[in-house]
Amino acid sequence: MARDPGDPGTREMAFARKRAAKKPSPASRAAANGGERIGYARKSKDEQDLALQVDALKRAGCSHVYVEQVSRAGPRREKKGATELAHALMALRPGDTLVVWRLDRLAGSVSELIRIVTKELKDRGAHFESLTEKIDTSTAAGNMFFQICAVFAEYERNVLIERTHAGLHAARARGRNGGRPRRMTPQDVRKAKAMLADPAVSVGEVAAHFGVSRTTLYNYVGAITPIAKEGS
Repeated sequence: MARDPGDPGTREMAFARKRAAKKPSPASRAAANGGERIGYARKSKDEQDLALQVDALKRAGCSHVYVEQVSRAGPRREKKGATELAHALMALRPGDTLVVWRLDRLAGSVSELIRIVTKELKDRGAHFESLTEKIDTSTAAGNMFFQICAVFAEYERNVLIERTHAGLHAARARGRNGGRPRRMTPQDVRKAKAMLADPAVSVGEVAAHFGVSRTTLYNYVGAITPIAKEGS
């Protein structure tokens, strides 16, 4: 189904593709800060009006502002992803700067923020600037800040992995395995089988007695055929 040319998303995609297809001149590649400033604004869970962010980005000299109408934790974000961020990244050329109002508008975690700035923007030869925190990676100080953040993020990740492995090893040494605890003990299973052998006792009653669902009960005891009473 063709998209409406007047749709804002269609216009912004066209702008991004036009910018990506246009080859930068040698002069723009040579100048560290000679590129365009592309803004990116995203609403938070409780924020509906993006005018504050958009106005600040335009005052900062952004020639175009991509607006994400999906919060970072919403179900639409989980389903669709940050499509306008992808368009903004696609529009960047060497020497350009991606500008945000605040750091948390770009990413939902430190690791994601560092990945975007030190990987995706670096691969495009672009810079990053956050207006509120006054961080600009086109400067030596701003670039060093993110390099330090990347080192600490990697260190934190390695420490977490080491602690997890150490905890699992200690648990196994004490005879405990990982995973969810069993809902029914072997003793419960034996009792449940004995109860289900009585035709007067229903499956629902047994499941309620042990506080499990019918499905869980069947997973543990299987199908039990009640023992017919004499004379029946």
